[in-house]
Formats: sequence, C-alpha cells, structure tokens
Amino acid sequence: MDIEELRTFVEVADAGGVSPAARRLGVSKSIVSRRLFRLEAELGVQLLARTTRGAALTEAGATFRDYAARVCAEIEVARETILPAGELRGRLRVSAPLSFGPTHFAPVLADMARRHPQLHIHTCYSDRFVDLIAEGYDCAIRVGYLQDSNLIARRVGPIYGKLVASPDYIKTHGAPEKPEELVSHQALMQGTEAWQFMDGDEIITVHPRGRFKADNATALAAAALAGLGIAWIPDGVTHQYVASGALVPVMTRHPPPPAGVYVIRPPGQHPSRKVRVLTEMLIECFEQAPDSAGVGR
Repeated sequence: MDIEELRTFVEVADAGGVSPAARRLGVSKSIVSRRLFRLEAELGVQLLARTTRGAALTEAGATFRDYAARVCAEIEVARETILPAGELRGRLRVSAPLSFGPTHFAPVLADMARRHPQLHIHTCYSDRFVDLIAEGYDCAIRVGYLQDSNLIARRVGPIYGKLVASPDYIKTHGAPEKPEELVSHQALMQGTEAWQFMDGDEIITVHPRGRFKADNATALAAAALAGLGIAWIPDGVTHQYVASGALVPVMTRHPPPPAGVYVIRPPGQHPSRKVRVLTEMLIECFEQAPDSAGVGR
C-alpha cells in the first residue's frame, strides 16, 4: 500500500473533494483521482462517494480515514527521525496574518527555506481565522488574545498595542479616561471581541460597541484616521501615525496588557519537526531582534 495514496485519501477526506485536496498537495486532480482509484482497488471497497459538491466518506471510508491518518503521521515521524541532523524536507503549510505577516514573519519563513533546501513552504497571508484541520494547514501564526479552542498554542513573543483616536474625534466626542467610559464611544473592532485593560494588577474587561468592523488592523487604523471612533491597534501599525500626531493615544492610565504572537497547530501528541523548527526560529527572532514597532519590543 503506497503512503502517497494514503496521504492523498486523507487529504480528500478532510478537504471534502478532489480539487481542494489537489491544491493542498500541489498536484493535478488527475493524479489525485488515480491514487484514490488504486487505493480503493487494492482494498476492494469504496472509500469515497463522489457528489456534485465534492466527495463524501462512505461508512468504510470514515472508519479507514482515522487509521490512514495515524499511519501517515507515524511515517512522517519516522522520516524525520532518520534524516540527517537538522535537515527538513517535505511540505509545510502555514497560515499567517496579513497584518505583520509580510513584514515580520515572512523573513523568518524565507530564512527557514534558505536553511532547508529540501523543504517546500506554502504560506497563506490573511487575517481570516482559517480552520487548520479542515483546510489542511500544519500550523498558523496568530496575533492577539487567543480564544479557547481545542488547538494547541505556543507563545513565541509579545505584541504591544494601545487605544488610539484622531484629534478630530477627541475634539468632538472627548476621550475616555476610564474603561467603563468606553461604552459611550464608538469602538472600531475586528468583531465582537472584548478589550482588556490594566488597573494596577487587576485586569478589567470591557465589551465595546461600534458600527465599523474590519478583520485587518490597517483598515481599523484608516477608520480611526477618518475620525470614526476609538480602536485598539498594535503599535506596529500605528507608531508612525502616533509620531506624526495623526492619531492620539487615549486612556493611557489603563493600558491594555501585552497580547501575544502564537504558533497554533492541530491537536496531537507531538508537533512535527517542521513546526518545532519554525516555532524556535520565531522565538529566536523575537529574543534577538526586538523592535520599536510594537512586536517583540
């Protein structure tokens, strides 16, 4: 039984179709279809039911998928074990944020590719929270305050931010001095998140309200510059605006606690060596090259 056939089956099962699985694997749809045909022929059972929307697991396929996934994982561990010390190969699929990703994380990924010529790195830059398992990512780099989930997170560094608003907004609406005063202001948010602030050693949580939302910190900065409200934005996005006076820090006596940069991976006993190496390189980057733009400081 060919390991590539097993891995292809698992990808099709998780992606829900041949086309998305082919994109994940970086091969043509015809290759995926041939591998599936050979696997089903060898087993003598139908694993997938082809539909107009993709492919659905049969009862036998649902049972076989978990065994196939474990076999693929064990083979991957075995391959990593026998590689020369430090050498990585295969593919690493990473989801990274559009905010900070190209400027702060892309150089680390490029250095990783330079150090490991046999490693294929595929990175998607988006502020959308991808489903790592359903979309076939090995890991994600995420910035901010983590929500509870079954994913496994490793913090690699801090990220600093502050509340900011334009001088025009402050002139018209005033500036909040205490967290509880935020409820009377227009908040610029990424969604329905809660904001946290320090009051001495105590953390105060506020649920702000506002009519402008965006999933990108640069877009929130643009809204703040337009005078639409108050935003919590990482310093890496706002430091130039604050330096020029285009944005003004507000409620400075109650700063937000530092957020974090995390490497997130699907649940499992052990991270792959590729994910471990990326995590270690990011930690090293934050420790050796802290910057004044709000990441790592």
